[in-house]
Amino acid sequence: MEAGPPTRRASLVGMTIADPHRWLETDAEDWVREQDDRSSKYLTELPEHSWFTRTMRAILASPRTGVPQYRAGWYLVLRNDGSQQHDVLHAARSLRELLDGGRVVVDPNAMDGSQSVDNFSVSADGRYLTYGTLTDGNPRLRYRTIELSTGAELDDVVADGKYSAVTWLPDNTSYLYLHDTDTIGGRLRLHRLGTPQSADPVVLETTSVVELKLSHDGGQLMAQLNESTDQRKRLWVYPVRTANGTSTLGEPVRLIDQAVANTRFVRISGDRLVLWTDLDAPRGRIVTCTLDDPAFTDLVPQGPHPLTAVHAAGDGVLTVALVDVQPQLQIHRADGTRTTLQLTGSAITAIDCASDREEILVGLSSTTTPTELALIHYSSGELSRTAREDRDGFVPPDITVLRRKTVDREVPYFLISRQDLDHDQPRPTLLYGYGGFNSSQLADYRPGWPAWLAAGGVLVIANLRGGGEFGAEWHDAGRLDRKQNTFDDCIAVAEHLQETGVTTRSQLAIHGHSGGGLLVGAMLTQRPDLFAAALPSAGVMDMLRFHLFTIGRAWIPEIGSPEDPEQARYLLAYSPLHNLRDGTAYPATLVQTSDHDEIVVPLHSYKFTATMQRAQAADEPVLLRVQRRVGHGPGRASAAIATEWADRLAFAAHHTGLDPRQS
Repeated sequence: MEAGPPTRRASLVGMTIADPHRWLETDAEDWVREQDDRSSKYLTELPEHSWFTRTMRAILASPRTGVPQYRAGWYLVLRNDGSQQHDVLHAARSLRELLDGGRVVVDPNAMDGSQSVDNFSVSADGRYLTYGTLTDGNPRLRYRTIELSTGAELDDVVADGKYSAVTWLPDNTSYLYLHDTDTIGGRLRLHRLGTPQSADPVVLETTSVVELKLSHDGGQLMAQLNESTDQRKRLWVYPVRTANGTSTLGEPVRLIDQAVANTRFVRISGDRLVLWTDLDAPRGRIVTCTLDDPAFTDLVPQGPHPLTAVHAAGDGVLTVALVDVQPQLQIHRADGTRTTLQLTGSAITAIDCASDREEILVGLSSTTTPTELALIHYSSGELSRTAREDRDGFVPPDITVLRRKTVDREVPYFLISRQDLDHDQPRPTLLYGYGGFNSSQLADYRPGWPAWLAAGGVLVIANLRGGGEFGAEWHDAGRLDRKQNTFDDCIAVAEHLQETGVTTRSQLAIHGHSGGGLLVGAMLTQRPDLFAAALPSAGVMDMLRFHLFTIGRAWIPEIGSPEDPEQARYLLAYSPLHNLRDGTAYPATLVQTSDHDEIVVPLHSYKFTATMQRAQAADEPVLLRVQRRVGHGPGRASAAIATEWADRLAFAAHHTGLDPRQS
């Protein structure tokens, strides 16, 4: 078939770089409708589509649950019984009661169908719960407050929140939230129940991203500030005073006011702050200091494996390290004893623990199994698993997970397949990668993985430079003017898969989302000969204009700035949009995006698709699929998730020779 219908080209030239499809940034509605109608028809007529549609619906129809959180005498969890489009918030006074069902406190499915619960926070007295909702995946949050014991909703709504849950203050009638101002940071404001949002005073106006943590005794508020996506942080400590039933903040102690390292607050122990930092420790260490003396003293020195998380637990800390990109939990107690916990999951989805609790709740997942709950006793280190949810429908296949590494660049990756498959010949393979923003890619759960594996496909998850799998140095090796290392790593993995007989060029598909979509775009322009199919999702494709839309400017510390002449040169060198070449034979490509995506705006996908369709010299299709009333990721309805994955996997299967009907 033809790559795509002809798209109007304008004569506009920006800088000295032709940008003939810039009009798609503002005037794309009719074009998008035509493209999406064509793609929908093509995809639904694929012989593999009905199998993946049924399978994805069965996967999403299985019960699933998050990790319970204990807050002020309540256990709370987001759960889905498999029939619901959005997860439902449940509460109970005991963990046993919650696991047995609990009580529904917020059901977004009973609203207008467009909303989902993104986060929640409980006042210290356990009376109030404030929850944030997304509408059609829009990242601007709306906060509502209910009385937990009765479920009664207060006439108190705060709009345009940003990024996170609110932080309740000790008076139990006020909370802090970050207010969206169309800038990277925003305004940190204080809301008192029963007062209009317009009266909320501004505590801090900043271009920084702000993360708040209240000390266990409620006497200090930690504000971690970082510029955009820069991993380095400042740390301010606000004194919190509560008198006559009202909490107020004093002037902050700017404990760390030069962002030279990634430093995060963990807990207070006596008069000392316990912090995680990568200062002089690219794999991370745990240190202590005081407000009067900010010099660091090692509590847990840097080890051989990167620390990815540190939590306050009991009288000590709980750490998560990655050992060859597989999580290892350790309890470090105040008396110097330490327990290493043996986990069976491939990833940790969430952890709930605190400095006044013996109980540690951990969510574990595998490539084919969503969150399962493990309970850990802090003092003894005893670990137990809760019963798995019953699965009446889809049963994931038994799988084998292997670790492999390329020869030349020593890039590691997970090689995952069904246990019963015979590997004496190459098989259709889906390669997934990201390689950016210090994000680690584990052999964890995504709804489409069990479907691909059940169909008989091989799954590869690559650990590329730019990610966080091996610490700060690994991340730094794939950012700014070193970003090409990410792409070279991915090329090395694709070549290694073919050299070792795992797959062939005609059987290899590549997929990535967001920053991973950029990766797929770079693979299409740099090595189109390596792949039979490409599946970029919400990719950053225009590296010269990304900073002009929504939060794109926030990526400059990671990617670089098109306004800097030197950085613009290397951005242009790999920008997927600007490196498509007329007359090139590109693999079959399905570009996916969402019309409400305010993180990576869909214009990236629009312009890339139009340019690639014009450039395509092969007979392979170049399709654009646009989901409606959906954002970048959070807040998607179950039906939207199933549709997106069914389209993606059917396209990949068709163009790599995978027939799920023979599985």
